[in-house]
Amino acid sequence: MRQTALRLFARLLPPLAALAMALPSQAQDLVVSAAASLTQAFRDVGEQYEKAHPGRKVVFNFAASGALLAQMQQGAPVDVFASADQPTMDRAASAKLLADGTRADFARNTLVVVLPSSSKLEPKALKDLAAPEFARLASGTPASVPAGKYTADAVAAAGLTESLQPRWVFGESVRQVLNYVARAEVDGGFVYRTDALIEADKTRIAFTVPTSNPVTYPIAQVAASTNAQAAKDFIAFVRGASGQAILQRYGFSPP
Repeated sequence: MRQTALRLFARLLPPLAALAMALPSQAQDLVVSAAASLTQAFRDVGEQYEKAHPGRKVVFNFAASGALLAQMQQGAPVDVFASADQPTMDRAASAKLLADGTRADFARNTLVVVLPSSSKLEPKALKDLAAPEFARLASGTPASVPAGKYTADAVAAAGLTESLQPRWVFGESVRQVLNYVARAEVDGGFVYRTDALIEADKTRIAFTVPTSNPVTYPIAQVAASTNAQAAKDFIAFVRGASGQAILQRYGFSPP
């Protein structure tokens, strides 16, 4: 029955195919759906969590927060959900997808504009991106990528929505946007500071983008989890000293 359900999810929502292939085969395995910007940090967190809990295995599913929420709404078996923004987690809560009392913030980030390392341009603020030299700008799709929504709001607050509208190249995740910039396929892009640090040899940070709300990351146990204790233990590990040390090593700030 479980395998039949997984095949159905894969047909209903293409990204579920990759998740289905990675799903655990043993009762103690833990499925964690996490925002793409957490990829490197959470892989290290998972490794240390497994060492602290012998016999348990963490299986990660990384994608844009909105895409992960859509997967869960379709019934994908997930134990822990970590989002890159509060609104996506709010929608998960409204849909009754979260276990009561398990939601908590665990990290902060900042939005930045990055340029290809080969670029000679020197923008200092959002208004500078209106210059004709910035013909192509990359951002996550605002409807599904939290960094994209932060970007759209910041651009609107700066009064640049109309002037920049023809220049956007949208990515399905913040990591895809980072790749566009690293390959110099765009003149600039909006990503989190932690992502920019990953491609420090191919990109450079131009400036920090002001956001009306802080970029905070919430985490919660999924209500339908069949590994409730392991899910709670993982969340506690992420929020504890060991998990926080790993996150800060990758550039995240405490919540």
